[in-house]
Amino acid sequence: MGVQAFFLGSSVTYGWASGGVSFVEMCAEALGWSVVKEAVSGTTMADLDGESYIARLRRTPETVRAGVFVCQLSTNDAARGVPLGALGQSPRDERTVAGAIEAIVAEARRRWRAPIAFYTSPRFDSPRYGEMVALLSSAAERLGFSVIDLWNDAAFNDLSGEQRAAYMADAVHPTREGYRAWWTPRFAQALARLAPQ
Repeated sequence: MGVQAFFLGSSVTYGWASGGVSFVEMCAEALGWSVVKEAVSGTTMADLDGESYIARLRRTPETVRAGVFVCQLSTNDAARGVPLGALGQSPRDERTVAGAIEAIVAEARRRWRAPIAFYTSPRFDSPRYGEMVALLSSAAERLGFSVIDLWNDAAFNDLSGEQRAAYMADAVHPTREGYRAWWTPRFAQALARLAPQ
């Protein structure tokens, strides 16, 4: 099989509103990849408890291989009011968004010599999440990883009322049809560009 990709995230990566099937499995099928999906609904990137993105990534067996690493910019950090923090702090505060991003990138790089990408949610009513997207962009520039930025993609967000009703179960979670018709074409293209040639 082709590339093995590792996806780290929460409910959107998991497929909370589509029976546990998301763009991850759909992209794997479209690209002929194998995938590891480490996704737990309701969890944060920031290291607030034992189910955080950081904690779960660090518990991943060293035997797991990845040719591409993809991480969700979690909406839960915004919903729970996690502090943004600042990039480049020493010591790093992994209970902030900035510190969490840096820790996740550092751990992925320690484990795998693989391209790293974060992805954002499409636009929804959350100024806090918008601030997180801007911070992610700064982190990507500073640390040298890619961003699949659905938040700022006007064309991607330009849905009719009928499409939005079919594609979204609520403000944040896509339906299976949303993943299939809306997310997967965009992600398959972006992921194919990331994969080692």
